[in-house]
Amino acid sequence: MRRPGSILTDRNASTYVHAIVFPMGLASLILSLVLAGSGEANDPAFHRINDTTPASPSFGRDIVPALTKAGCNSGACHGSFQGRGGLQLSLLGFDAPADMDALTKASRGRRINTSSPADSLLLLKATGAIGHGGGRRISEDSEVAELLRRWLTSGRAAPTPEDLVGLRLSVEPKLLRLQSESQQSLRVMATFGNGESRDVTGWALFDTREERIAEVTRTGTVTARMAGRTAVSIRYLGQVATVDVLVPYSGDQKFDFAEANFIDEIVAAEWRTMGVRPAPLADDATFLRRVYLDLIGTLPSADEARVFLADTAADKRSTVVDQLLRRPEYVDYWSLRWGDLLRAHRRYLGDKGLASYSGWIRQSVRDNKPIDEMTRELLTAQGNLFTNGPVGYYFVDEKVEDLAETTAQVFLGVRLQCTRCHHHPNEVWSQDDYYGLAAFFSRLETKDSGLRGARFGGPKSIRPVAAMNPQRKPQVAAEPRLFGATTVTEVDPRQHLADWITDRGNPFFAKNFANRYWAALLGRGLVEPVDDLRDTNPASMPAMLDALAKEFTDHDCDAQHLLRTICHSRVYQLDYELSPDRDQDGQLCTHRRLRRLPAEVLLDAVNQVTQTPEVFPGQPPGTRAIALPDPTVASAFLTTFGRPQRSNPCDCARSSSPDLAQALHLVNSPAMHNKVTATEGRLSILLANGANDRDIADELYLAAFARYPTDQERADIDQTLQEVNPRAEAWQDVLWALLNTAEFEFQH
Repeated sequence: MRRPGSILTDRNASTYVHAIVFPMGLASLILSLVLAGSGEANDPAFHRINDTTPASPSFGRDIVPALTKAGCNSGACHGSFQGRGGLQLSLLGFDAPADMDALTKASRGRRINTSSPADSLLLLKATGAIGHGGGRRISEDSEVAELLRRWLTSGRAAPTPEDLVGLRLSVEPKLLRLQSESQQSLRVMATFGNGESRDVTGWALFDTREERIAEVTRTGTVTARMAGRTAVSIRYLGQVATVDVLVPYSGDQKFDFAEANFIDEIVAAEWRTMGVRPAPLADDATFLRRVYLDLIGTLPSADEARVFLADTAADKRSTVVDQLLRRPEYVDYWSLRWGDLLRAHRRYLGDKGLASYSGWIRQSVRDNKPIDEMTRELLTAQGNLFTNGPVGYYFVDEKVEDLAETTAQVFLGVRLQCTRCHHHPNEVWSQDDYYGLAAFFSRLETKDSGLRGARFGGPKSIRPVAAMNPQRKPQVAAEPRLFGATTVTEVDPRQHLADWITDRGNPFFAKNFANRYWAALLGRGLVEPVDDLRDTNPASMPAMLDALAKEFTDHDCDAQHLLRTICHSRVYQLDYELSPDRDQDGQLCTHRRLRRLPAEVLLDAVNQVTQTPEVFPGQPPGTRAIALPDPTVASAFLTTFGRPQRSNPCDCARSSSPDLAQALHLVNSPAMHNKVTATEGRLSILLANGANDRDIADELYLAAFARYPTDQERADIDQTLQEVNPRAEAWQDVLWALLNTAEFEFQH
């Protein structure tokens, strides 16, 4: 038979992006040149702001910010984990005592000239008076240079523990509304624990999330470049703050929008603020296919589509949402998603352990167990893995550091990986927070009573013990410590950790899961990436995230209630746009964003339309891809289309980018040929039963797209039938072409 061609008009082309990777030395030099060339009239690294330089500067409050502003302790300079030119400083000055030693004691103290402070290498290299691999970082008459001179001549005061106690950062204004090409300056104030307040605008570090919308200078002047919404992040001495930047679109954007619930109210208000208008509501066919794929990872059958399209009831959309939440496919699909998040995999658990862990996940989804209850069962699990599924959580990650990172990322949406080695460069999290969290898991004992040397030979169990694990790394805190310095001393402190994580007052837990479920249905999170909640990565619509989190906790962390609420909103039901003039990235939810179907969902969709069940090795006949236990079940299709290997809890582990191999698989693989031409498949049965051409077209389009073909599509099919003989081969061309359209391969 011929490969699809005549009616294939909606292909998705792959795009290849080439990145230039610079060697580390060259990258450092480029950064140095950029920083050195960005001096401004009020930049303390290059010019004097005013004569407020203290007579006896503090190392922690004055020198560290000066070195940070000059870029000396950045990751591309001396703040690198291996240092530069023999000098290693802590990243962005998070460890002031160590930095003090590095500058005054390391290398036999050669960087400081006690008899002639002005001739110290610290000054001469930074000002470019002598050769310096990082180039000139400051000018001789700058305030930074004056700070260093006074510190050197006034006794080189060492940092004290009280330097940063109680430090708070505030920024004015907290919200910027700018027109394109307009500017406004920010003012940053630091208030220390002793009540002292300083204007630290010149010493803070500024960054913008999306430079195409707004740019920010090194001294806090924000310039709007194009319409949209972004945020400016501010960092100073380990503290962070953000400022929302709104650049509305021009023109009259009045619109009528029937609001179904609080989601519509909040989003519509955002539209009016930003001067955008929404797309119209999706038609019934688009909505039906969308909600089936979103809630149960399965296409509606041709008969289900016929019934829904013919239904005239006003509440038919809300009715179908409620019906889908009771379907067995709902359990399969959301167990798959939870299995990805919790990394249910036999390489960690063995066959019997995987069955126990996955069984607990499926039962929890089937019972609609509250997510806070699931979280508590996982975090406090102990006993035998084979009889208590949640124990599997402690066999996926066994090191206390890995458990800390996974727990923060999965249940709080916080990425702590950076803080294993240093203070988080974009947040307030410290190594104390990291190892304090890790200590919650250091009193556990894992036991495998199987045969010696057999990794999964027998029952595996986990239990809390009174003594600290002697194999823990020395950095692990002596006592468990929650974010915010609360120390816990219970025999099994995981109970306290579970209480804190699931508490209604926890600012992360509810927002984390509200954001994850929003992303699952809308195609992108209010916070992106979905597992990176932090002040310097604010939500695109903060009011929406707050409201969803409140709805989630007010309804006892009920996942189905949250899904139902979002699906009932008019925002969820908006039509898609291929080339929107405004809100192109979908931050404002003015339209539906297209996204490729997940690998398992796409394979099941191909099988459903062709009516050719997949045969997976070692699985019962009829097993669907969304119901597979883990990624060890071999499938060339699933591997090609980016099935995650469950090696880490990051949402990014699942690949969604189209590539050439995927296109070739769909358009030219023997597997697809066999499905389209199968004698027991949908098309062959229709032809064998004597169905006419119009009925065949209706059946195929309803099965693939939940809609009837348009007049133009019917004309294209008729032309194919006239040009290709025999008739069966012509219809095979049509079916294969439908499976290769973007309308089929993408969720919309």
